[in-house]
Amino acid sequence: METEYLNLGERVLLEGVLKQDRTGTGTKSLFGYQMRFDLQKGFPLLTTKRLPFGLIKSELLWFIKGNTNINYLLQHNNHIWDEWAFERFVQSEDYSGPDMTNFGQRATQDAEFNRVYKSEKDLFCQRVLEDESFAKQYGELGNVYGSQWRNWKTSQGETIDQLKDVIEMIKKNPDSRRLIVTAWNPEDVPTVALPPCHTLFQFYVANGKLSCQLYQRSADIFLGVPFNIASYALLTHLIAHETGLEVGEFVHTLGDAHLYSNHLEQMTKQLAREPKAFPKLKLNTEKTSIFDFEMEDIQITDYQPHPSIKAPIAV
Repeated sequence: METEYLNLGERVLLEGVLKQDRTGTGTKSLFGYQMRFDLQKGFPLLTTKRLPFGLIKSELLWFIKGNTNINYLLQHNNHIWDEWAFERFVQSEDYSGPDMTNFGQRATQDAEFNRVYKSEKDLFCQRVLEDESFAKQYGELGNVYGSQWRNWKTSQGETIDQLKDVIEMIKKNPDSRRLIVTAWNPEDVPTVALPPCHTLFQFYVANGKLSCQLYQRSADIFLGVPFNIASYALLTHLIAHETGLEVGEFVHTLGDAHLYSNHLEQMTKQLAREPKAFPKLKLNTEKTSIFDFEMEDIQITDYQPHPSIKAPIAV
């Protein structure tokens, strides 16, 4: 099944169109691609490079809890969202440190800038962890996934818990074609730290199995997509567990699927590796609600991947 992902990487390397992007890094890109993963055949955590499953599950639990402040992530040593919060702080009147603008371009060209950036960001994260008022102001990312999944704001000033509602609908009306959670809100796009990349997901129940399809408008193939695959596979497992269903497929539909120009060598290196068997997922069966799960309730076994491959993140 890992070949689904590797085929995508290879195709973009060979056929991708050169495009500019928001970060200024540049990409090779194609539009419209779909991958399918049979969750009965193993948990799709890539093996051609090691992925940090702890980061994947802590980020997903952050979404599920409706949390939008990086303080929770930092408590679990998860730095996936640091850059976006730090960027907001750097652009504020309260920041008085060295010039940290245009990080995506300068980090790959200037080792000293990279060192200073890391030092400044580490200080920022420490303040978010230790200073509650600072965390409330600068650790907050706005209406990102957790808010939109659990606390969608309506035009009438009310809120909708989309995730809770869709789980109840799966239990009561599994044949519904409205088993959908959306994160894309045009009103929020100008103000959030990063408009949702994974914009909408839909569930489908057939033959006692729960499947999930994700539409992702923007897909960072080398760094982001492997996380997205594992994250939504895990979400599908958790909801199947609560609703008494087996897992079916995870279907991943991509809009702009791209490799950043500074990820091409890394993708080529990964493609040269032989995939191994996917690991197994183990959930704490004593937990009956998705909203009760904590980090220790979710484990993987038999994960024997190739070594990790480092690559810079484009902000």
